Amino acid sequence: MLEVEDLTHRFGERLAVDGVSFTVDGGAIVGLVGRNGAGKTTTMRAIMGILRPLRGAVRWGGHLASTKDRSTFGYMPEERGLYPQMRTLGQVSYFARLHGLGKQQALAAAHTWLERLGLAERENDRLQALSHGNQQRVQLAVALAHQPELLVLDEPFAGLDPAAVDDLSTVLTGRSSAGAAVLFSSHQLDLVERLCDRVVIVDHGRVLAHGTLPELRASVPQHLRVQVEPASDWASNLNDAGVRVEREDRGGVVLTLDPGADHQMVLHAAEAAGRVEHFAFESGTLADVYRKLVAE
Repeated sequence: MLEVEDLTHRFGERLAVDGVSFTVDGGAIVGLVGRNGAGKTTTMRAIMGILRPLRGAVRWGGHLASTKDRSTFGYMPEERGLYPQMRTLGQVSYFARLHGLGKQQALAAAHTWLERLGLAERENDRLQALSHGNQQRVQLAVALAHQPELLVLDEPFAGLDPAAVDDLSTVLTGRSSAGAAVLFSSHQLDLVERLCDRVVIVDHGRVLAHGTLPELRASVPQHLRVQVEPASDWASNLNDAGVRVEREDRGGVVLTLDPGADHQMVLHAAEAAGRVEHFAFESGTLADVYRKLVAE
């Protein structure tokens, strides 16, 4: 387990990270989301030991993360940290050796991951000859070659085509299924929603919310559309139960449910009023939750 506790850091007068705390369990994928400047990259750099925070702790396996621990982590920075003139195969095997693999083991791991990421035919090409997306694949191979138990990936999906997104998604779910802890940041909330077991939402350096998607949904009001035939004003009696009529149209009535309001109670009231033709939430995606929390 990775434990981030009360991380706080400043750059001059700007408070970049303000008491950030969360955990990433082994076998779990956690998404770190927030607007540019929210503190995601600073948090990841603190986890990796690239910067020393003013306050807080990073623990791995129950103890303070050491340099030795961090040498076993897999890291993919937002700003790619590879050598443009170095050939692809040599580059991946070189970094694998820095992470402690022997020469032949590192070379075998480099072959394996380049093939798995669709770069087997580009092993002898220099990095600068590759497209942006393929350079990202090489960076990912570097992060994976030593079979890390923790992956920390800063915007790994940025600029990738749909096929590359699918490949990377498969890799991340495969690593988590093998027991690795995975933390990645992304502005692509649909991907975060699809891949992640838990989500951490940060803004202005602070954690606004963290948990599973159902837990996050439960923390903000939800919109529920209900169509009952024959139409009536059945919903007007629900105001005292944390339910408000937002609007009515040909598709029925749209209700706003406060956090904790019982949607099953709404369903029972609708069924008592007539035949329920439609009953579905119109909000509740991660994007909905994010917009609500950040707007507040």
